[in-house]
Amino acid sequence: MSLDRVAAPALAHVAPGGRLHRLDDHLREVARRSHENASAFDGAAHAEIAGLWHDLGKYARDFQEMIRTANGVDAHLEQETEVGQKKRVDHSTAGAFHAADKKHGGNGLPISFAIAGHHAGLADWRPKLVERLTTPTRGKARHDAALAGEPPPEILDRAVPELPERVRVRSMKDLERWRNLELFTRMLFSALCDADFLDTEAFYDEGRVTLRGGHESLSALALRLGEQVDRLTKTDTEVNRARAEIRSACVAAARRPRGIFTLTVPTGGGKTLAAMELALAHARHHDLRRVVVAIPFTSILEQNAAVYRDAFGLSHDDASVLEHHSAFDVARETPRSRLAAENWDAPIIVTTNVQLLESLFARRTSTCRKLHNLARSVIILDEAQTLPRGMLAPTTDVLEALVRDYGCTVVLCTATQPALGRDVLLDCGFTSTREVIANPRVLAERLRRVDVDWSRAAAPVPWPALADELLSEPDVLAIVHRRDDARDLSAAIDSLTGDTATLHLSALMVPAHRTEVLDGIRARKRRGEAVRVVSTQLVEAGVDLDFPVVYRALAGVDSLTQAAGRCNREGRLSGRGTLRVFRATTDPPQGILQSALDATEAMLEQGPFDLFDPDVHARFFRDLYRAVGVHGHDEEGIQALRAQLSFEQVADRYHLIDAAWSAPVVVPWDARALRAIDDLDRRGPSRARLRELQRVTVNVRKVDLARWMGDGAVRAVGDGTAHVLVGMSAYDRRFGLVPDHVGGLAPSDSVV
Repeated sequence: MSLDRVAAPALAHVAPGGRLHRLDDHLREVARRSHENASAFDGAAHAEIAGLWHDLGKYARDFQEMIRTANGVDAHLEQETEVGQKKRVDHSTAGAFHAADKKHGGNGLPISFAIAGHHAGLADWRPKLVERLTTPTRGKARHDAALAGEPPPEILDRAVPELPERVRVRSMKDLERWRNLELFTRMLFSALCDADFLDTEAFYDEGRVTLRGGHESLSALALRLGEQVDRLTKTDTEVNRARAEIRSACVAAARRPRGIFTLTVPTGGGKTLAAMELALAHARHHDLRRVVVAIPFTSILEQNAAVYRDAFGLSHDDASVLEHHSAFDVARETPRSRLAAENWDAPIIVTTNVQLLESLFARRTSTCRKLHNLARSVIILDEAQTLPRGMLAPTTDVLEALVRDYGCTVVLCTATQPALGRDVLLDCGFTSTREVIANPRVLAERLRRVDVDWSRAAAPVPWPALADELLSEPDVLAIVHRRDDARDLSAAIDSLTGDTATLHLSALMVPAHRTEVLDGIRARKRRGEAVRVVSTQLVEAGVDLDFPVVYRALAGVDSLTQAAGRCNREGRLSGRGTLRVFRATTDPPQGILQSALDATEAMLEQGPFDLFDPDVHARFFRDLYRAVGVHGHDEEGIQALRAQLSFEQVADRYHLIDAAWSAPVVVPWDARALRAIDDLDRRGPSRARLRELQRVTVNVRKVDLARWMGDGAVRAVGDGTAHVLVGMSAYDRRFGLVPDHVGGLAPSDSVV
């Protein structure tokens, strides 16, 4: 086939039916979309040029020959594998090389990164990107091949403008500017990747385009929320009067300048809706684009998303409130919500801390694609005390940069406000924060619903003695340190009662199992029935359970306060509920949980303290963070790697979940799970199939998974994309996965 430019214009894509997508049209449209994506921050001009040059390499003769023979939706992708006997053609190096030309004075470096990674992901600057661009057979060779295809001058000959002042690096020692450049590059990369995806999608599948957008406006949602809160608080009670004052404080704070707010509201203060009302009013006042709510645990994420939808009067299939997390039930997913999750193009996003924060340090196109839509957003960090303490330096640095440079506002929302200022963290932390509530201590006293009994905190209480005491309380929740503790305490109660009526919750239960138990507890509570529950700390931090009496193993002040939030939560008792703090016979896991316990014990040396006093929380976090030490706020050296533009290493090291516990095992929990496993096994991996299995997945230690694979107790399916427990002998219908029984006896064969 002739490659004459008149007879055969350069192509970007060829549809299976033979329809052609001209390369110059694609470059101009991606440039337009990239400019639009980056217009929310000061990267529009650079993003536009990245769009113009991202597929410059497709002008090369070998690519044009390949695209005409290997047409299809994935023909343009760069991979290391072979297609038949023909290897994919590198088409991204040419544009990256062009952007890195010295004539641009270094202003093209972030463009070069974005173009080089728009399929494979952001690479480390040294050695990978440098080697790629300086190797003559790759960098210059691919660039020369592209120029031989005669790209239009109006595309090729664009001058790169100077970078924004904050990212102009003048010294290798200017680490703050290097980190600014790193984040700017990441946002530019996001703007380009999303633009490329969207234009390619528009060519291949016009039907998908019609499913994007069409959401409720923030103004309409704010109006609906206000009406709903009015209805909820119309009864004149002390709690509703306090909630009304919280609401007034939020509405007043919404008119303040953008920045970092703290919203310190005790359990029962209506924090979930108050924070959203603040965010919506603030977004309207400052013309911000969306609200992103990040929550530490999926169990409360789904709960809060349902609260928002009810408050807005939205159906579950309305993507105006978008849930985005790994355990989202695909049975509730719609085509519109699935597309919105790709780039967070929705007015309200409800996601996990993992999804939000790890994306800010990621390198893959699919993960980073949404980042540009964070610009000019309100970000609510619910249960802010759960921010990763070993990652506080990079986390607070990037969040503050989003506020300073990308038009965001951050709201740190919790009953136990962490001390995240530079005066406490010393080497990192927020420069300044503003509290929404005028006097959190007075508010905490007004909403006090629980008395604390410290009498069991001095000496360890054996499980049989604690079990005997719990039996005197028919309606009670006990929270322990460890998963083994929860099983051991439940077994101790069983031995005294002769039955298994006590319910159990831990992270060794798959999400579908935990949801089933939580729903059962709530249903019994609605019927006024008593229920006895033993749980790990997964029920803390927002899960809407309500017990008159709660037992909590002595732990960090934040954990104790969150446990108290499960006690008399709705204020329905005639008096106060009771939190009984006991000293367990075991210690919490080593690391931050043990350090938190140590800090609490040090405070108790001066006698019992008021668990609900915000000043006590501030003292606890101050002592805890300083005990961790300067280097403890950046355990993986993320900040130094960011300043080196080492995108791959940053992505590998920034994880909120301990990497040793990051091995997922799929459990054949029910018929639906069995069908999904079989489907994955027969048809291979897909996004929908893998997401379907999240509801029946439990995380285990990597070393355990490797051993179980070797023993044949776990098998790989879907080309190794998932690992499935063989049978259910090691999964107890009450306790979840029992690691000691994987590959051995069933739990029913021995005493647990």
